[in-house]
Amino acid sequence: MSGATGSLAGPRPFYRGVTGVGTAFGVFGELLQGVLPEPEGDFLVTLPIARWSVATFRGSADTGELTMWPRHKTKALRLARIILADAGRPIGGEITIDSGLPEGKGMASSSADLVATARAVANALGITLPPRRIENFLARIEPTDGVLYPAVVAFYHRRVELHSVLGSLPPMTVVGVDEGGEIDTVEFNLIPKPFTTADRREYAGLLARMAEAVGRRDLAEVGRVATRSALMNQVLRPKATLERVLGVCEDVGGLGVVAAHSGTSLGVLLDPGVPGYPDQVAAAASACSSIAGNVAVYRCLSFDGMGMGRR
Repeated sequence: MSGATGSLAGPRPFYRGVTGVGTAFGVFGELLQGVLPEPEGDFLVTLPIARWSVATFRGSADTGELTMWPRHKTKALRLARIILADAGRPIGGEITIDSGLPEGKGMASSSADLVATARAVANALGITLPPRRIENFLARIEPTDGVLYPAVVAFYHRRVELHSVLGSLPPMTVVGVDEGGEIDTVEFNLIPKPFTTADRREYAGLLARMAEAVGRRDLAEVGRVATRSALMNQVLRPKATLERVLGVCEDVGGLGVVAAHSGTSLGVLLDPGVPGYPDQVAAAASACSSIAGNVAVYRCLSFDGMGMGRR
């Protein structure tokens, strides 16, 4: 249940059977990911999609055991224990996660699980966890995507810290291709980045271009920057099908190609506002299905009019 919110220092009394629910959206890869010239400059720009992770926390005053279902989501279980201990409520109960995000594909499934879990526990206890406080908890678990924020954001995923809020884009569609397999995000982030000083300067320029494009709601420029980022990532996590997906994008008149830089997916970005859009989606999906068997269509989220919440 939800109730009056407070701070971590003063949660409401705990009642038997209290329940909290939290949600977090996923992403389709990143519009941009690389390394800035500054120290620890690893960053990404989010592409939120209409798929979610939903966490439900059912507390119990009778037992000190905290369990998780599915059982393999141990990172979310660890996060819940950290938050409960920090709130002075190391109580038991059950957490259930229901996610529409495939794991190991570059869609922020783990990040969404963690953020949804943090929100579920906070809702059950009646405490306020602003984004910066959640980031502090997440940094103790693993590198994390910027799914805390209802916007397109630039995010330091290894530092688990917001770089900047870029804003909201008009709705877009992604026709996604999955090359197969899974990528462990933690292991990926341990790989030394082969980017040169010139590359880092280019990434800074790409971030500036992306920020301007989001501010202007310029989907064509967003697509161009995303495509360049996908190409630059080939030295780090190459996609075998990138050239063919680029060809599909050109053939159907797409905006560009977006990559799951630390995942297994590529996508053709489409603008639903162009004439002939349904035929464009069908043509892209058909062409992509000849590249890989696992093709899906995703709707990107637009956040016009939504507040950012307290940091």
